[in-house]
Order: sequence, then C-alpha cells, then structure tokens
Amino acid sequence: MGILVFLFVLILALVIQASFAISPDGEALLSFKAAIVRSNGDLLQWKEEDRNPCHWIGVRCDPTNQVISLILPRRKLLGPISPEISKLNSLNVLDLRYNALYGTIPPELGNCTLLNSIFLQFNYLGGAIPAEFGVLSQLKNLDISSNLLGGSIPSSLGKLSKLSKFNVSTNFLLGPIPSDGVLSTFAEDSFVGNRALCGTQINVVCKVEPVNSSAMSHLPDGSKGPERNSARFLISALATVGALLLVALMCFWGCFLFKKFAKKDSQGLAIDVSGGASIVMFHGDLPYSSKDIIKKLEMLNDEHIIGSGGFGTVYKLAMDDGNVFALKRIIKTNVGLDRFFEGELAILGSIKHRYLVNLRGYCNSPASKLLIYDFLPGGSLDEALHGNQPFLTCLRTSSNLLSSCTLSTWHSKVNLFKSKI
Repeated sequence: MGILVFLFVLILALVIQASFAISPDGEALLSFKAAIVRSNGDLLQWKEEDRNPCHWIGVRCDPTNQVISLILPRRKLLGPISPEISKLNSLNVLDLRYNALYGTIPPELGNCTLLNSIFLQFNYLGGAIPAEFGVLSQLKNLDISSNLLGGSIPSSLGKLSKLSKFNVSTNFLLGPIPSDGVLSTFAEDSFVGNRALCGTQINVVCKVEPVNSSAMSHLPDGSKGPERNSARFLISALATVGALLLVALMCFWGCFLFKKFAKKDSQGLAIDVSGGASIVMFHGDLPYSSKDIIKKLEMLNDEHIIGSGGFGTVYKLAMDDGNVFALKRIIKTNVGLDRFFEGELAILGSIKHRYLVNLRGYCNSPASKLLIYDFLPGGSLDEALHGNQPFLTCLRTSSNLLSSCTLSTWHSKVNLFKSKI
C-alpha cells in the first residue's frame, strides 16, 4: 500500500512539473535569445518561467500553440543566429532583417521544412549560403541581401519551384549563377552588387580558360599550363579566405568593444547620481522632491532602456504615484560648455507646444546631464518612420509645412535664433 501511495505521489509530481514546464518551442527561442549579445530590450520580455511563448514579442503561434512566425525586424539584435532555432518545427516565417546579426546562417534551418519566407537582409552574416535551403520545398521568399556572404550560389536552390522572391544582392558571392530551375527566372536585380558573379541572369559571360590541344601535346608532364591555373586558383582562394578572416576579425572586435562600452554605460547611471547630483525643475506642478527623483534614478538599469541614439540613452522613469517620464542621459564632453548648455535647457524648459515634448527638468551630475521629459507611449520615432501607419504619409508629404508652422510659432514666442533646436 505504501509503495502505491509513493508511486501516485511521484506520478502526480511529474505531471504537475510537466504542466508548468516551458514548451520545446519556448526552449528553442530562449536559446536564440541567449546567443544575442544586445538588443533594443524587447527580448527581456521572453522569460523562462513562461510556459507558453506565444505571447512573447515577435512570436506568433497556430491554434495548437506551435510557433509559426518569428518576426523581429529593426530590433537592434547584435549576435549570431543560434542553430537551436531549427527546432521550431512548425516555423513558416523567419524575419530578422535590419539588425546587426553576424556569424553564419545556420544550415540547420533546412530542418524547418514548413518555412515559406526567410528575411535576413541588412545584417552582417558571413560564410556561404546553406545548400540545405534547397530542401525547403515550401519556400516562396528568400532575401539575404546586403550581408557579407561569400562563395557560390548553391545549385540546390534551383529546385525551389515555389520561390517567387529571391534576393542575394550586395554580398561577396562569386562564380556562375545556376541556370537550371527557378533561378533562371530571376533578373539582374536579384544578384546586383556581387562583382564576381557571372551568368545569363546578369548578362555577364562566365570566363572559361581556353585549352589549346596542339600546344598541350608538345608540353611535357608537369608543364606550366596547369601550374599557372593552379596558381591563379590558389591566389584567388587565399584572397577570399583572407577577406573573410578580416571581416570576422572586425565583427569580433566590434562585438568586444560593444560589450565593453555597453557594460560601462549600464553602470554609469548609478555612478553619475551617487557621485553627487542636483535637480533643476522647470515646472512647479510636479509633486516630487529632489531626493525622491534621485532615489528613483539610482534604481535605473539596462532593463529600463527604451531607446538610444547618437546623443545618449533614453530610460523609462516610473514614479511611485504611477506617473512615467522619459530620462535622456547625455555624457559631458566639455566642462566649459556647461553654462551654455544649461542656458539652452532653460529656454527649452520654458516652452510648451503641441509639437514639442515637454522638458520637465534635468539632473546635473559630474559626468552627465539627465534630461527629464514627459513620456510618450507611442514608441520611438525610428519605429514610426519605418512603419506602415497611413498618417505617416501625410506627415512626410507635409513636413515642410509642419516645420515652418512650428518654427514660426516658437520664434514668435521665444528668442531661439541663437539656439540649436
């Protein structure tokens, strides 16, 4: 009887554990996340304790909770593509375009036989195009343009009978373009920017070394003809390998520097505030003391980053009463410009306009300026400009009118002629 009770408890524990365990698709996605060195922060929402990854950013599932799409364009992803992504057996769409991915394209993606779209353009992916892509019989869209890919185009891609969009432009591909199968139907636009490619698709004749039979008959064994061809091939191969090694070294060095300075920047905010800081507020309608604000600033870290640009990093600052602000950190480069910079901030802080984000104040620390703005939940300007929202077309076409209207309003109220807007 005791043994039966023990077995029942053991089976029940295993069932409970299995019910709370993350799915295999979730494990594959977490492996993909672990390989990413840096991102815009969206992947922080992917957590191991979530049993179902279907609500994660960039992930779409079918009714059976199988992942069918991984769509993460323009997420500032830095790192290699983990081969574990090939364990997403139901994957239909892989969209990682416009990031900073490096390394090779995993040949294991050939195991995702349901893939119909692969978008990896505008990254730093190197190596060869996987010949394993030739078994993806459902593939309709393949765009791997604007990368660092080398070698030849696999002839196996010609077997992809459903392929309707194909783009390998702006890489370092070489050799003849396969003329058999579906690849013969694509025009020059699909291959432009690969100077060493040749074929009928781009109207470049592939050069073949002529063989003079009469001359070769008089040459002894080990003649210079084959040796010359071998030497040319060896030089070409060494040049290609050298270029790829140089690119790999640059990617490695860039990654090293990025990690080094990113780590330094993530610690810098707390160091700035703890080193002594003063708060300057432009509007008296905020019920916070300088002590309250500095206390919140000391708690900010990488998880609170919502954007970055050429002038600094932007953090999300949430107060205890629920109000949210955007905090922009600007590193000081010239101490002598502090007074001029503070004068500029005082002018901007006095302006209230519907086209201008309200500057509430700033924190002056020894190493940086921390600008406190009203938080706008609509996302970044970069995401808006590259989106498909209909109203953006109107804004783009009437940008001159909008700018002139805004500037004329500012100049009529505040003396900004000597300020940099």
